[in-house]
Amino acid sequence: MNASTFSYGESQPSHCSDAEWALRIRLTHCYRLVDYLGWTEMIFNHISARLPGPGHHYLVNPFALNYNEVTPTNLLKVGLDGQLAEPSEYKANPAGFALHSAIHGARDDLHCVIHTHTTPISAVTMKKAGFEHNDFYGAQLYGRVGYHEFEGITLFAEEKERMLASLGSKHILVLRNHGVAVCEQDIERTFFLLWTVQRAAEIQAAGRAMGGEDVQLSHDVRQKCADLTQQLIRNDGFAELFFEAIVRKMLKAQKLI
Repeated sequence: MNASTFSYGESQPSHCSDAEWALRIRLTHCYRLVDYLGWTEMIFNHISARLPGPGHHYLVNPFALNYNEVTPTNLLKVGLDGQLAEPSEYKANPAGFALHSAIHGARDDLHCVIHTHTTPISAVTMKKAGFEHNDFYGAQLYGRVGYHEFEGITLFAEEKERMLASLGSKHILVLRNHGVAVCEQDIERTFFLLWTVQRAAEIQAAGRAMGGEDVQLSHDVRQKCADLTQQLIRNDGFAELFFEAIVRKMLKAQKLI
């Protein structure tokens, strides 16, 4: 089964281009995966994907729906101002506008943004050192993490420029005392990056709970791990294979296929 053809029983609307419909399906998979893996925060948090074309429109979840209620047709099309670009019975979450529109509007290389605050990730964001890079997953994040000081619930446009400055040219933004936003050039690569961040946080939290001294990895080893991961993900199709496989696993577990 090719994940790109599974549309949760919905048909492509006549006004929707093939490229947009394919994006809607992949983004729906991403929402369902985050729910399947237990990374949701009830109806909160957001995953967005920029639509193809010259306009800065992106797709995002309808506010008040659970992630497992997201479908290709109920995803919202919004502009950088957070306003609906097409009619919908649902509204967008204003917190998603401040964070996601800031990144989509400033970084043309980033077409997908995922924001989560799972327990392990939130625990790491509370630590001054942030992410360490002494395990298999943490080493892959070396040099890719920016840090943004907590300013309260992310609702206000005035924080956008400061968040962008904290992110810089990186792909992971740690929101101190809060959660994380990961961003990449497409949904598949962004989801794989989130997987890596989540695993790094889980292992770091477990390691900190144990006694004994950690083995420290050298700068060279950390850099080698980070460089190789980006080669595999960006150029060798690794992220697409990973995404397809985990979507199949989810759909089979839920008896949808």
